[in-house]
Amino acid sequence: MSKAFVTGAGIRVGRATALALAHAGYDLVLHAHASVDALEEVAAQARALGRQVDLRTADLSDPDAVDRLAAALRAEHPALDLVVHNAGIFERVPFARIDRARYRRMQAINLEAPFFLTQGLLPSLLAAPAPCVIHVTDIAAERPYDEYAHYSVSKAGLLMLTRALAVELGPKVRVNGVAPGTVAFPPDYDEATKQSILARVPMGREGDPEDVARAVLFLAQQPYVTGQVINVDGGRSVVL
Repeated sequence: MSKAFVTGAGIRVGRATALALAHAGYDLVLHAHASVDALEEVAAQARALGRQVDLRTADLSDPDAVDRLAAALRAEHPALDLVVHNAGIFERVPFARIDRARYRRMQAINLEAPFFLTQGLLPSLLAAPAPCVIHVTDIAAERPYDEYAHYSVSKAGLLMLTRALAVELGPKVRVNGVAPGTVAFPPDYDEATKQSILARVPMGREGDPEDVARAVLFLAQQPYVTGQVINVDGGRSVVL
């Protein structure tokens, strides 16, 4: 039985990804920080499908917590077939107001945690027959959004980490990414903001977390694909 580790698995894209993997036959190790109750609900659904599920909580902005999480997973899951780095934060702040604390927290969760979790879990990945790492990045990695400078920088770093690890960890470990665009609007977006964004999406609608989950599953099952990032954005990146 294959085993997958998914960060930020309680809500939105992480939840959809965890459930898609459960339906595909993966046993799961699922992480959350604040969304613990939601994570329990995801675990219950996966267990109802006959999957084994291990739940973990950690604040990925804390380097020590990241290291403890990696050590615990190495000890209890000596082989991991798939690692999906989905956890992240997204906030709109004008560049002039981004202080060092905001910047560091953004980079810690969105970029440094995937970097050091993969490093810490490398023994477990190498013990699997055909291991894969997938980063959930963003089309903003290459086409930044206004007033999201620190966020766009973090996702640009994650994009390059995808390519760098594909080179360095191949041929044993494949590393790919999925870049969502307009997928599940943030709750604070008003209708006018939503419509102005959708006007730039060729598909004419927002995506949903299941769209991203299907792309993750595709990459997990493609043995000759590495170093690639699939945009799941309804074509928005074509016209940005």
